[in-house]
Amino acid sequence: MNTKTNKKTEDSNKKETLQFETEVSQLLHLMIHSLYSNKEIFLRELISNASDACDKLRFEAISDDSLLSNDAELKIQVEFNKEDRTVTIRDNGVGMSRDEVVSNVGTIAKSGTKEFLDTLTGDQSKDSHLIGQFGVGFYSAFIVADKVTLITRRAGLENNQAVQWESEGTGSYTLEQAVKEQRGTEVILHLKKDEDEFLSSYRLKSIIGTYSDHVPLPIEMLKEDEINNDETKEDQSGEDDKSELTNEWETVNKASALWVRPKSEITEEEYKEFYKHVGHDFVDPLLWTHNRVEGKTEYTSLLYVPSQAPFDLFEPNTKHGVKLYVQRVFIMDDADKLMPRYLRFVRGVIDSNDLPLNISREILQNNKVIDNIRSGSVKKILGLLEKLAKNESAKYQEFWNVFGKVLKEGPGEDFANKEKIAKLLRFASTHQDSDGQTVSLDDYLARMKSDQEKIYFITADNYAAAKNSPHLEIFKEKDIEVLLLSDRVDEWLMSHLNEYQEKSFASVAKGELDLDKLSSEEDKKEREKAEKDAEGLIERIKRVLEEKVEDVRVSHRLTSSPACIVLSEQDMALYMQNLMKQAGHDMPESKPVLEINPTHTLVQRMENEQAEDRFEDWARILFDQAILAEGGQLEDPATFVNRLNQMINEIAK
Repeated sequence: MNTKTNKKTEDSNKKETLQFETEVSQLLHLMIHSLYSNKEIFLRELISNASDACDKLRFEAISDDSLLSNDAELKIQVEFNKEDRTVTIRDNGVGMSRDEVVSNVGTIAKSGTKEFLDTLTGDQSKDSHLIGQFGVGFYSAFIVADKVTLITRRAGLENNQAVQWESEGTGSYTLEQAVKEQRGTEVILHLKKDEDEFLSSYRLKSIIGTYSDHVPLPIEMLKEDEINNDETKEDQSGEDDKSELTNEWETVNKASALWVRPKSEITEEEYKEFYKHVGHDFVDPLLWTHNRVEGKTEYTSLLYVPSQAPFDLFEPNTKHGVKLYVQRVFIMDDADKLMPRYLRFVRGVIDSNDLPLNISREILQNNKVIDNIRSGSVKKILGLLEKLAKNESAKYQEFWNVFGKVLKEGPGEDFANKEKIAKLLRFASTHQDSDGQTVSLDDYLARMKSDQEKIYFITADNYAAAKNSPHLEIFKEKDIEVLLLSDRVDEWLMSHLNEYQEKSFASVAKGELDLDKLSSEEDKKEREKAEKDAEGLIERIKRVLEEKVEDVRVSHRLTSSPACIVLSEQDMALYMQNLMKQAGHDMPESKPVLEINPTHTLVQRMENEQAEDRFEDWARILFDQAILAEGGQLEDPATFVNRLNQMINEIAK
């Protein structure tokens, strides 16, 4: 006899009281005491969870049809009991084992819960709608209930291996073994005293019609007796004592896949409500595209661009929002092969007629059908955004302000659509006195000088650093527009974006500056004279800084600053090098070029300095200042400060 096994069985039979994690307790307190302005959303969230459970069972049953046993018709049931004052949401989906209950319900405090708490605005209406978006929808039950009982049995387990979870939302919950004849999950809400409005067929049906009409599963409620066909206002508030329910279930939603219906039969409101269901969002989508593709590859897609960013948009393991169906059978969500990462904000469904029902994530890796669907879907989204940018520029700007940083990842990921993505990009520039990213590359090209061959840009750690960079001085003097790039992704973007409309990009802070075609003959002669006159000074500075710099030369960029650092065209900007080092990455050693402005007062004073030790201090101060102006970090800041203080003291005497 195995005593360890018996001991484990005895322990699992006992009723345990467990504590919620700290963040879950905070969430429960919020649900109970704060989010009551839009309390009916609890039903939307619990129905959505039930729908997901049915979808998961349908997928698992593809490889193991015994999981469906004798109950293959998946559905969701909603009922209420006036005497017990309960509302029950029931499904015959995949259900949960004891471990899954603890993981998914008892300790749900994953990143979503914390992000949810951090994102709260204090506006009850807005905050209550955030629930579904952050994946903590189950807890919305406590908005209307003072006790929640969950009974669940995992598909494939015996009747006596069900689990009962119960909590009053006070920081703890109980777990015990239960018996459940049917697989799936049943959530019983014991309503608070003032929540009688939900003990009404009319009210519950109204909520289902508003939020869950397009769930592609039947949502059933018990039929009402014939005498109650003419519902009154009393019915709506739950005050009609004559209301009687039969034992017959009826479907109260459309229960059909919205995306398979003809576009002409779908209203704008229906599209919006379906988005809220599939996107777990509370605001309307920005735009959508609904297409049926026929030919070598047959599929239907209904894809949405949200109005607001999901909370995990910039997390490394963010979930993709497109669900994959095969012949209206749910296969998987988070199907990352259907949409590239730079379009990970897209939500919706893709339903294929050509994929096998037993497709796995591994098969998705190298599948021509998936490649065709992905290619077609990406073109649809990019075309949709291009049309929006052309016809509704203000609305496109709203999109850009939310998702612009993500779209900037596109040129590095999607070579085939690089030009299309580039057309959608927006930047700040010297043409405007604002940090708003409103300038398109087409706008820039339209304003280019007639002899200008390149699109000029600068990357910096922030907008102010870009706007005030000394590298811009000659461009301001000649009225040449420069794009000001200050997002973290911009350095990476420009390493992949080489040209647009046959015009190459050039960083004003990297490589040698060639403005000959934009300069007069007189300007060229002056530059040549300045270079010749400064030869001696250049050699003196080179001797001092030979270990620090690749070269020293006269600058043709500077008009009012004494010096600047210039990197090679392949080098990463100094501020990005610092970030990479802080993240633990080894960066290749490279020396910058120091450019000086011989007409500047400090440089002229330095040239006249005869004492070599003081000249050396001047040269090192000049170099360190240029490093700081470029967003770099000094190896020895204390020595720099001491040199600068000594120099100021001497000048002040």
